[in-house]
Amino acid sequence: MLFSLLLPQKVVFGWSKRGEFGELASELGTTAVVVHGSRTLHNSTLWAELMATLEEQGVRVVREIGIRREPTIEDVDSATAKVLSSSSPPDMVIGIGGGAAIDLAKAVSAMATNQQGESVRDYLEGVGKGLSIENAPLPMLAVPTTAGTGSEATKNAVISVDDPPCKKSLRSEKMVPKIILIDPELSVTVPPSVTAASGMDAITQLIESYISSRATPLTQSLCLEGLKHALPNMKRAFVDGTDQPARTAMAYAAFLSGVSLANSGLGMAHGIAAPLGAHCDVPHGLACATLLPIALKTNQTVSRKQQVVLGKLFAKNPHLSKENAIAASISHIENLCDDLSIPKRLRDLGVLKEQLNDIVTGSRGNSMNGNPRVLTDEELYSILEEHW
Repeated sequence: MLFSLLLPQKVVFGWSKRGEFGELASELGTTAVVVHGSRTLHNSTLWAELMATLEEQGVRVVREIGIRREPTIEDVDSATAKVLSSSSPPDMVIGIGGGAAIDLAKAVSAMATNQQGESVRDYLEGVGKGLSIENAPLPMLAVPTTAGTGSEATKNAVISVDDPPCKKSLRSEKMVPKIILIDPELSVTVPPSVTAASGMDAITQLIESYISSRATPLTQSLCLEGLKHALPNMKRAFVDGTDQPARTAMAYAAFLSGVSLANSGLGMAHGIAAPLGAHCDVPHGLACATLLPIALKTNQTVSRKQQVVLGKLFAKNPHLSKENAIAASISHIENLCDDLSIPKRLRDLGVLKEQLNDIVTGSRGNSMNGNPRVLTDEELYSILEEHW
């Protein structure tokens, strides 16, 4: 058996574990840049509590940077310039928020120490100058406040590009955060729509990593562990955001999805989700949720063994026949999407039929390379047209 496994150096997980925030930050440095997302969190007494724990541990915040969308090249370049112009040079970066905030924090931590190019664009896959992250980024503490992207455990930051419209990754194993603090209680104020989209992103990552052509037995075991916790609790967290066991289960599953995708890649749903966001402004998690049943149907002929396992897990019936198990792997996800009011068709996401060609072209990236079924442009267009 051969495998490699990329992991963060330290993970602290648990309800109310945010009390260790300042102490964990002090392990990385004494001057911090804080990148945050949620305006609700930033304006709350909880934020003041978190900042106070930094002060108590002798950690000074020299710059705060907010982000309310998936980061763009301009966002990264602007934030990096602010960091480099700080009167006191920071020795660490803290990312608090959803995937967008943590991705921006990861990108800034890398760009602050890598100035070989003029812009982060020079380092992006497929559109830049092919520059790589040579120097170690500023050490980073990641504190996710949503249960979805798993960005806290991955080696890349997704950046939106205007010309050409696409989403590309800044990627390096050096970019995995040094310390992760996951307190599921930080997600209780997340609204149902975001809970659904982010949670289905995690579920999509777990399933796509499980059936990925790059999967290993170890990553597959992590995927199944995550799915065992996510599937019974996704709807519960959606219905009642204060449900402690459900929020804890989803935060755990999201973290495992990040570890899994960092080591085994993804597939068709994520491959298509990127151009849906770039061309049609569809939120990433919502795009993944709509695409997941389509991806399972598309891949069922080449991932039969894996979908049999998934179907028996989803149906909680180890005695299902192979055909019934494969059907269950799809129908269970379709039913869950219905419970979460996820649109079924691309047109319901605001996608125009004349955009399908651009979506096909834009789907050719790292995620699609892990899909178990190799798809030609013509096949992919036909699939999208069928579900438009």
